[in-house]
Amino acid sequence: MAEMTAETLHPAPVWKTTRFEIALDQPQVMGIVNVTPDSFSDGGRHDDPVRALAHAEQLLKDGATILDIGGESTRPGAPPVPLQEELDRVLPVLRLALKLGVPLSIDTYKPEVMRACLDLGADIINDVWALQRPFANGQGNGVEVVAAHLDCGVCLMHMHLEPQRMQVAPMTGDVVPQVADFLRQRADLLRARGVAPGRIVVDYGIGFGKTVEQNFALLARQDEVLALGYPLLAGWSRKSSLGSVTGQQVPAQRVAASVAAHLLAIERGARIVRVHDVRETVDAVQVWRAMHAQQR
Repeated sequence: MAEMTAETLHPAPVWKTTRFEIALDQPQVMGIVNVTPDSFSDGGRHDDPVRALAHAEQLLKDGATILDIGGESTRPGAPPVPLQEELDRVLPVLRLALKLGVPLSIDTYKPEVMRACLDLGADIINDVWALQRPFANGQGNGVEVVAAHLDCGVCLMHMHLEPQRMQVAPMTGDVVPQVADFLRQRADLLRARGVAPGRIVVDYGIGFGKTVEQNFALLARQDEVLALGYPLLAGWSRKSSLGSVTGQQVPAQRVAASVAAHLLAIERGARIVRVHDVRETVDAVQVWRAMHAQQR
């Protein structure tokens, strides 16, 4: 029997989104646009529309092919942001970024924000809660929003507990099957609501309620998540687990470790990497591509 690889498990020609079909035959680099005052690595640097747009334009110059816009920090211990405040942060940036002509992802767990951004033309919903959180009135959740949209892409991420408690009481036991089973259930729920599988990407949630060892177990055994049959997004950028193994306690000093982790994730089949340091990651991916081109 032929060896099963990431390619045979899921050829993933495209990720279908609102305006774009994103080719996944090669790794895609998603650049992070945090419109927040308190994100763990770059909070406050791009928290107005003009600065955020300039940052987005620089990420594209550096080689990003997707932009991920977020208006609420989900770092460990981060307090929740009121709905209107998140809308006031994200919508002005989205309106400007729509003119850039690239796929735009919205990093939010609030169904109201999802709906407002999709109504404006956003391409992807990237939800750390995997569409579990309800509307403020308690009626329905993000599943309904995504299912009601005919074309948007969605990334379902695994998070244990919530930001205020996830690292105080991290997961126990073998996390890989637990994470894979959760992502399978959430994807199955979407598909039961008529969402085409080609719209769905999964993320195992590095740093979201897992120990250092558990995070690296997910990387080492990434094939078990890929076996679900969905493209994988990996988000190792500047995470504290990298600081734990390198001794670099300042997030901005974890660039080399972030690039290494993302290349390992790509080598093991990840199709999208979500990063702060786009130019360095793109350069590393180019080296990876050049090497693989000689293996064909």
